Parts: sequence; structure tokens; C-alpha cells
Amino acid sequence: MSERWNPDDPGILRLPSGRLVRGRALPRPLPAGAPAATYAVYLLGKEPPQVPWSADWLRWPDFRLPSDRGRARELLAGAWERAAGERVEIACGGGRGRTGTALACLAVLDGVPADEAVDFVRRHYDRHAVETPWQRRYVRRFTGPAGPP
Repeated sequence: MSERWNPDDPGILRLPSGRLVRGRALPRPLPAGAPAATYAVYLLGKEPPQVPWSADWLRWPDFRLPSDRGRARELLAGAWERAAGERVEIACGGGRGRTGTALACLAVLDGVPADEAVDFVRRHYDRHAVETPWQRRYVRRFTGPAGPP
């Protein structure tokens, strides 16, 4: 049994390495027929509802940046690593701003230059991803595996 996403399913972002990650708006139902995640990172201002798969919560208020940037880096790096063989989901309330920012950071971890990561996510995930100037700046300052965000 494969632990990977179907690359043609809604919300799936294919990173340059071939890793697949699903982004979505948490309040919306799962896409019809889509499998559940095996691991998720939820980016919300308040604790998310319980889910039947492994999940971590990162306090990240709407239209803002993560409250704890060190934890953000740790969770995003872990999500990127797990995406090599698991169905990883990144989600927030609307599925665009915080989710897009996190997906752009995963793209940086995957080798996309930080100054190109927002455009990459907008081309391959959602054209409205990464909604605020400070979210775009956060991605530009996010570094690959060796450095801090």
C-alpha cells in the first residue's frame, strides 16, 4: 500500500524532489474519495479539532506569522521529511495564506530558492497563496536545511 498522495487530487503540491503535500482549508470537507493524511500540521490561532491521524498544531493567527518561529521551522522540516513517504497535509482556516506560506517554506527546504518559492506555490498550488507582505517576507527569509527562518 502506498503512503503517497495521488498527484492529480485537489490541493496536491508536487515539490521539485517529487514529494507530494496536500494543502487545504481545514473547515472544508476532505475531497471526495481522497485518502486521509497520515500526518498533518494545522496552522490556526486556536487548537484544531481532533483527527484520527497524527497531527501537530502550530499557533498561527489568521493573516499573521507563526507565534513560535523555532517550532514552525521544526514542524515544517519534519513535515518535509515525512512527505518523502507519507501523506502529509498542511492546513489552515482558508487554505491559502498560512497554508501557502508553509508550502512555500517546504519548497525552500526542497531546494527552491527562497525568492522564488511564493511564485512556485502560486503556480503549482493556488494562485492566491501567501496573502500578506509579511508572509512573503517570511518565506524570503526562510532558509534551506542548514539555516534558521
